[in-house]
Amino acid sequence: MLLKVLELIGVVAFAASGALVGVSKRLDIFGVCLLGVFTAIGGGVIRDVLLGIHPPTALNTWPTFTTALVTSVIVFFLHPAVSKLRREILVLDALGMGLFASSGAVIAFAAGASDQAACLIGATTAIGGGVLRDMLVNELPLLLHRDLYAVPALIGSTVTVACLELGLSSDLGLVVGTVSASTVRLLALWRHWNLPGPRISES
Repeated sequence: MLLKVLELIGVVAFAASGALVGVSKRLDIFGVCLLGVFTAIGGGVIRDVLLGIHPPTALNTWPTFTTALVTSVIVFFLHPAVSKLRREILVLDALGMGLFASSGAVIAFAAGASDQAACLIGATTAIGGGVLRDMLVNELPLLLHRDLYAVPALIGSTVTVACLELGLSSDLGLVVGTVSASTVRLLALWRHWNLPGPRISES
């Protein structure tokens, strides 16, 4: 039950951020909703494909898809007010990233994936939707920027798998993994942390 509730919270956060990108690109309502839905469920669909779950859970049950669609429609019509909540959206996005990383790891672990696979699939669940969103609007995916996003997701999924290997409950693993990933992401935003880039020599 906790897993489902947390996933829906993550869906709302990701759908809102994706729909806002659509609004900023001046897309019509279909385009805005498409970006919102892809951002919200794309990572979960990729996760299920990797785990051999067919059809993907997000497409086979109504709550996830409907939540993403309704959130996107709300953002389309109320975007002036939603756009003012930039800081809040960033916090929600960080929370959603942590939720998806940890829940993806739990689902992969329960499906019999190895520890390494569960960690990587969890991180992919968190960043997959954003990659699809950026590709649709012809932008360089966020995880390829120096901005810390994929690393916190990998930290969260790894912490979750570590908790499961220690025999802790999946609910506790979800909470600890989510808090770990979201905290690192928020600290990176606050302190402007990023990964080092190549040193370009001036000729």
